[in-house]
Amino acid sequence: MSANLELSEKRRVIPHLRWWICTVLFLSTMINYIDRQMLSALAPYIQKQYQWNNEDIALIFIAFRAAYAIGQTVFGRMIDYLGTRLSLTITVTWYSTIAMLTSLACGFKSFISFRFLLGLGESPNWPAATRAVSEWFPKKERGLAVGIFDSGSAVASAFATPLAIWLYIKFGHWQPVFLITGTLGFFWLVLWRWLYHLPETHPNISEAEKQMIIADKKESAEEETAAAGQSTPKWIDLIKLPQTWGIIAARALTDPVWFFIAEWLVIYLAQEKGFDPKQAIVAIWIPFLATDLGNLTGGGFSSWLIKHGWSVSKARKSVVVFGAIGMTMLIPTIYVSNLFAIMGLIAAATFSYACFCTMALVLPSDVFKTSSVASVSGMGGTAASILTIAATLAIGKVSQQYSFKPIMIAGSIIPIIGAILVLWLIRNPKTEREKEILRRI
Repeated sequence: MSANLELSEKRRVIPHLRWWICTVLFLSTMINYIDRQMLSALAPYIQKQYQWNNEDIALIFIAFRAAYAIGQTVFGRMIDYLGTRLSLTITVTWYSTIAMLTSLACGFKSFISFRFLLGLGESPNWPAATRAVSEWFPKKERGLAVGIFDSGSAVASAFATPLAIWLYIKFGHWQPVFLITGTLGFFWLVLWRWLYHLPETHPNISEAEKQMIIADKKESAEEETAAAGQSTPKWIDLIKLPQTWGIIAARALTDPVWFFIAEWLVIYLAQEKGFDPKQAIVAIWIPFLATDLGNLTGGGFSSWLIKHGWSVSKARKSVVVFGAIGMTMLIPTIYVSNLFAIMGLIAAATFSYACFCTMALVLPSDVFKTSSVASVSGMGGTAASILTIAATLAIGKVSQQYSFKPIMIAGSIIPIIGAILVLWLIRNPKTEREKEILRRI
């Protein structure tokens, strides 16, 4: 009888299982960002302890970004071969361990080494989560699903800085901050290993939800599962496609702006505007909350448009244009000195960025068949990381030798170029080879 009870428990149906899985992806993204944000939040204190200038801290940020650039493409490919469940298990174990070991850093070289290893370990999160959305959600819901899991970065950023500063004040040192926050990923792994399986084989999915997901895959001319063995297109085949470059542009010309805000905001407020980090806590969360709202709004609105008859292409591109225009709100911050006014303008820009970014993240699963989703997503992430590296180096030099004003202007203009490229390059397949790799949107 106990055996029957155990079997019954294993087969218990979880209503709306795909949204529970989306929640777990949200938590993964959140923990990922908490670990990486600790250095940015504590940067003014660590800079003071080791007497680093902005160019020094930029090089440490770049170490993370260089590894992230490598990992996005290399591990994006790995995810397409190993599958989502195993890939995220490996990567979360990796970066959680490195985050904890960062507490042993004792100088410039050791910080660079640990940040490089952390970036390498954290890089697969977005390609893997995007693939999970492709595996679990019909196309009309993917925008919202991506918006939800991606909002984990904004939620984490909103409270990571206050948390880091509070822990720093409590312990009087920065080392315990890395040690404590690094443990979060190990708790997440227990939940992940229990909950995540493919919908076709999941023991807790309802028959109605399974059939809905399978029907959408068939409608998209995509009947394969991870076990079906569909061949993965070569990188050279993907690079030849304009759609690949449209997705790369969407990521590469917006992500550097976000990482400037996420990594440099505390330093910017301290050096450019004269606010002590402890004073800025009262408002520093506002742009990140706005980012969270932007993730949900961009993803939810595009999904709403699709449900009301808009094509996937038109719905996604409309949100991209809105997002690019809204990011120009960084320019007025140059002329404002009130903390809440500054945060409000940056919040408008981060809200708009999040709308744009959510579309950039969901487009691979819209445009490409499942066997290429993580690869293309990883390529976009690598390109974004390369440009972020260049941007970080420029930010360090320009802010050290001049000010942050040119950075704000560039951050407002470059995303508009990205939106133009998305409108131009993302289109339906035309050739037979394109039809083998791409979906119609």
